[in-house]
Amino acid sequence: MRIYAGDLGVRDKPDKSPVTDADHASEAIIVAGLRRLTPGTPIVAEEEMAAGRVPVIGDGPFWLVDPLDGTKEFIKRNGEFTVNIALIENGRPTLGIVLAPASDTLWRGAASLGADKSEKSGAFAAIAVRTPPDDGLTCCASRSHAVYSDLDIWFRREGLTVIDRIQAGSSLKFCLIAEGKADIYPRFGPTNEWDTAAGQGVLEAAGGEVVTTDGRPLAYGKPNFSNPHFIARSRAFR
Repeated sequence: MRIYAGDLGVRDKPDKSPVTDADHASEAIIVAGLRRLTPGTPIVAEEEMAAGRVPVIGDGPFWLVDPLDGTKEFIKRNGEFTVNIALIENGRPTLGIVLAPASDTLWRGAASLGADKSEKSGAFAAIAVRTPPDDGLTCCASRSHAVYSDLDIWFRREGLTVIDRIQAGSSLKFCLIAEGKADIYPRFGPTNEWDTAAGQGVLEAAGGEVVTTDGRPLAYGKPNFSNPHFIARSRAFR
C-alpha cells in the first residue's frame, strides 16, 4: 500500500504484461515467510516464474503464490487487486487465502474446514455460497478481459438466465461467489495457476466449485502451470 500511494515502478515483463515494484516486494515477503513455515515445500510464484526460476514440484504438496493479482487494476488505482496464496495437494487447492489490501478484506478457506472472511482486521465470519435466485443468475466478469458477446453466446447455449453482472478485477470474483453475492464466473481467456488457486480454494471451501468446460475439476501442477477455460460457480446448474 506504500507503493500504491506513491511511485509504482511500472515496467513490462518479457511477455509485455506489466509488473510493479509492489509485485516484487510482496513476493519477496511471502516466499521468505513460506520457506520459514514449510522448509522444503516447493513454491511456485509468479515473478520467480517470469524470471525463469521454475521449481521442481514432484508429487508432493506445493505453494502457488500470486503476490499481486490484478496488476492492471493496481496501476489504475481502482482497489481491485489481491494477494493470493494457495497450498496444492494431490492437484487440488486445499488451502486458499485471498487478501484485498485496499479494502483490508481477507478471505480464507480450507478443505473440510469451510471458509470465512474478515474486514478491517475484524473477527472472521463464516461465508458460504448461496442458492441462486429463481429469476436468474448474477455473473462475474473480469474487468480487464470481459467480452460480453462471448459470455452471452455461452449462457444461451447452456440455457442459463443472467439477470445481473458484476465486473471485478483479480480473484475477487471467486470471493464474491464464495460469500453469496454472485453465482457464476466463466473465464474463456488465458490464466495461470497462481491466478486461480487461492480463489478456488476459498470458493470450494464455501461450497462452490471450479470446473473446466467439460465438467472436470480444475486441477493444478499442469505443464507450464497454464489453465484451460473454466467456470467458477456456486453449484452445477444442470
